[in-house]
Amino acid sequence: MRTKRNLFLLGVALLGITLFLVYRGSRNDTRAKEAPPADPNLVELSLEAQQNAKLQVAEVTARRLERTLAATGVVAADQNREAHLRPLSRGVASRALVQLGDRVERGMPLLAYDNIEMGELAGEYVSLHNELERLRAQADVSRRLMERGAELLKVEAISRKEYELREAEYLQADAAVKGKRAEMERVEEKLHRLGVSDEDLADLVAAGPRAHRKASPDLMRAPFAGVITKYDAAQGELLEPEREVFTLVDTSVVWVLADVYERDLGKVREGQTARIRVPAYPDEFFEGKITYIGDVLDPDSRTVKVRTVVANPDGRLKLGMFATVEIPLPVKEEAVVIPTAAAQVVGNLQVVFVQKSPMQFEKRVVELGERAGNWVEVRSGLRPGERIVVEGAFYVKSALLKEQISGEE
Repeated sequence: MRTKRNLFLLGVALLGITLFLVYRGSRNDTRAKEAPPADPNLVELSLEAQQNAKLQVAEVTARRLERTLAATGVVAADQNREAHLRPLSRGVASRALVQLGDRVERGMPLLAYDNIEMGELAGEYVSLHNELERLRAQADVSRRLMERGAELLKVEAISRKEYELREAEYLQADAAVKGKRAEMERVEEKLHRLGVSDEDLADLVAAGPRAHRKASPDLMRAPFAGVITKYDAAQGELLEPEREVFTLVDTSVVWVLADVYERDLGKVREGQTARIRVPAYPDEFFEGKITYIGDVLDPDSRTVKVRTVVANPDGRLKLGMFATVEIPLPVKEEAVVIPTAAAQVVGNLQVVFVQKSPMQFEKRVVELGERAGNWVEVRSGLRPGERIVVEGAFYVKSALLKEQISGEE
């Protein structure tokens, strides 16, 4: 009987303990549910993590923001430094001395060719020179006969009619000399235009019969230093003066032709400085000066060509490169600005990370304004003096998103 009573009391005690534990567990669950959730806009990073991510924090400041007008363009040759080379006369190409893309110096030979016209003119010149010498000799004889006749006429050794005949013969010979000299000077002028000097002409005369050739060796030469951008000739081809054989471009100075929209034309003027950026050198810019604003508006794109002249002594700007032309505009009043690297996109919002403590950062939604180089205006969301992450903001963003995903799980 006593044993049954003891067992009964033990069961009651165990039941009480069980109910107490269940009650206590339910209270703890309720308290856990009532605990405030973690702030989703905050992220904590240890100092070691910040060091590994190379985080940099800086104070937000207000400054005058330089505004820029950006336009797309292309690198082109300076038309004042571009030559389209043609042979001065008809000839046959014998040997090319350069190749497409070669850099040449002023006076360097580009093409050797047999100058047919020069050969014909050279032969004609020698022939005229020899004929002129013969006529001069005849005129000299006629002059001496006339002078002798004048002396004989004084002593009445010859009749006046005889003297007048001698005089007429001299005048006729002298006229022939002058006519032949005019012919030779005409040919000489043509040879000079083909690059033949007076010394060369003297050599032609001294060469005698060898000058009577149908072709003469000649060279096309570079008028200035530059790059061969076009080459159109093959050995044995007939070259005419109308045919362009080489295009030579001096790329030490280039043009950047940009398309500026009609609505922005009032912001651009000749003489302004512009910065040129190309994808090949994303961290650099080339400075130039606007020298021309087009007078014709493209009816399709509603843009006008704006020309910027840019020095290119090392040739890094290549013809045909796409470029962005940044034209600085007058500065406006002071504004809150931050480095562009500090702004991140979370969802559809622009955010920055404000340092709340050495290891705690707050996601802050901001409204951004105009950009200028590596800076961007903040219209709302930040105050001068607050400290934000300016380097490594993407790492902080990644850590925040990771915490949010872990919390959802």
